[in-house]
Amino acid sequence: MAEHGERKLAAILAADVVGYSRLAGADEDRILARLRTLRSDLIDPTIAVHHGRVVKRTGDGILVEFRSVVDAVRCAIEMQNGMAERNTGLPPERQIQFRCGVHLGDVVEESDGDLMGDGVNIAARLEGVAKPGTIYLSEDAYRQVKSRLDLAVSDLGATRLKNIAEPVRVYSLQVGKPAAKPPAKKRAMSVLLAVAAVVLLIAIAGGAWYFFGFTRTESVAETAPTPAARLSIIVLPFANLSGDQTQNYFAEGITENLTTALSRVRGSFVIARSTAMTYAGKNVDAKDIGKTLGVRYVLEGSVQRDGHHVRVTAQLIRTDKGDQLWADSFDADIADLFKLQDDIVARLSRALSIELVQAESRRGATGQNPDAVDLSMRGWSIMYRTPLRENDAEARNLFQQAAAVDPKNADAVAGLAYVDLRDQVNAWTEPGVDKQKRGMATIERAIALDPDYAYAYYIKADFLNLIQRPNDTQVGNEALAAAETALRLNPSFAPGYYMTANIHETLGHYDQAISFLRQAIRLSPRDYLMGPWLMHVGRNHFGLRQYDAAIQDELHAIDIGYHTFQPYIDLAAAYEASGDTEKAKQTVADALKSNPKISIAWLEAHLPNLIDWPPGLLPALRKAGLPEK
Repeated sequence: MAEHGERKLAAILAADVVGYSRLAGADEDRILARLRTLRSDLIDPTIAVHHGRVVKRTGDGILVEFRSVVDAVRCAIEMQNGMAERNTGLPPERQIQFRCGVHLGDVVEESDGDLMGDGVNIAARLEGVAKPGTIYLSEDAYRQVKSRLDLAVSDLGATRLKNIAEPVRVYSLQVGKPAAKPPAKKRAMSVLLAVAAVVLLIAIAGGAWYFFGFTRTESVAETAPTPAARLSIIVLPFANLSGDQTQNYFAEGITENLTTALSRVRGSFVIARSTAMTYAGKNVDAKDIGKTLGVRYVLEGSVQRDGHHVRVTAQLIRTDKGDQLWADSFDADIADLFKLQDDIVARLSRALSIELVQAESRRGATGQNPDAVDLSMRGWSIMYRTPLRENDAEARNLFQQAAAVDPKNADAVAGLAYVDLRDQVNAWTEPGVDKQKRGMATIERAIALDPDYAYAYYIKADFLNLIQRPNDTQVGNEALAAAETALRLNPSFAPGYYMTANIHETLGHYDQAISFLRQAIRLSPRDYLMGPWLMHVGRNHFGLRQYDAAIQDELHAIDIGYHTFQPYIDLAAAYEASGDTEKAKQTVADALKSNPKISIAWLEAHLPNLIDWPPGLLPALRKAGLPEK
């Protein structure tokens, strides 16, 4: 993050309580108590599920940043639906109503995380003129969602907003009662994680499956995945019943550990953690999940921790009938956490009548320091958040503490390497520190501590891919070997397929790259990395000279909220290669809005493994008008 503020494109949601002064004047204690409950039970969980970041709060209002307009609108809809449900049966004078404004625009992020600029001001002004219970969208925001959300919208025309120089065309979204389910039409959409969007699956006649949102036969998401496998399962986020929100990381860690362990069951197909986490805090129907994700089983449960004692409850549900196949509860001291997890997985495997190869369970190891495990879990919980420099610093501190307590804790050592990797990718440097060199040495140490740790090999592959150059087969093969080892250790590891695709892509193996990306999308169709995945699908189609498919994939990546400059330059190159120079030039302008620094020289300096790959990309960008310097 720049020291004096950094410009970026962001979706902003502004919301406040209608008539707060009147409500507080009538019964201040009651209204404050209700607002506190709404914040903990509705507002904060809804924002978290849709990957929002709270920028600031007032007594009765909130300003939230999203990477995706779809996420912002979905969040606003869920908040309004939730309020409509809570107001049912209350007299008008006791009803709490929200009004919301959503805008996509340019903002300036200060070093403390605060946002300023017209992007924020317009969202706030939209909220100020919105009617109770509605959501007002600017034209820029509405353009992103109009063809993908089956919602009743009123065009209010050009509207003068206070202190905004030019009129803004405004659209009013009236949220009905009861809460409407998300549409399931030709371009149905769901929520995107970290930074990101969603692709849903649906069963059509005869059990054939398709990904929503693609219209061309060349596009990867139209490939029909196989029907639900016998051992297909999703581990839903375990609920934290400890009464302490700071313990959420512990429930997340249990969820991830179970997901990892189950993925090692012979013949299993396990939905990735990133997609599973989008269901956190939601009341979901097992049958709907089965149809949406193509799985036969749902594992859900809760965690209640009291000091060094933990109780875990779990139940296995069959998605075709929605009935419970198995349920149990487990109690143990925190020092026996790994044994507790093994017990759950072993009993679950028996319920599924399969063999669990206990020797493959990395986390079954004994003798690990419980304090180091706890610190490491907290660090990884932070790393799953939006990549921000302050998040990396906080996670690094926790991993360092964990490694100091237990130098043999592979999770902590791998975490330190991953922080260095993410800092390197985002150019978050420190004077005199070569984070790439240090990170590579650290991840090799993590692998030495635990040779069966799939994620460590993924991090190693990512480091090698970072330094790989086109046609550099030596580094490429080394990176490929690390990625393939990660997949051998964990066949359901969606990011591992993505990384393997990236390496094949740099080597020029475009068909193979698309195949691995398909598997990543199949394993985690609601992943927060979906935007980058789709962008890379488009690049590989460009490499195959399938320019129409590349255009569709890059547009989809942008539509679901991936607004970095990269999908825009890929899209511009694809337009130019397809002969549409006018759209190519317009898209270059969009890329420059996303990052005014980019030029041919800047790309050569910052993304050397992109230049000259795929063949024709750089010449197409030159023709499309990307500045030389």
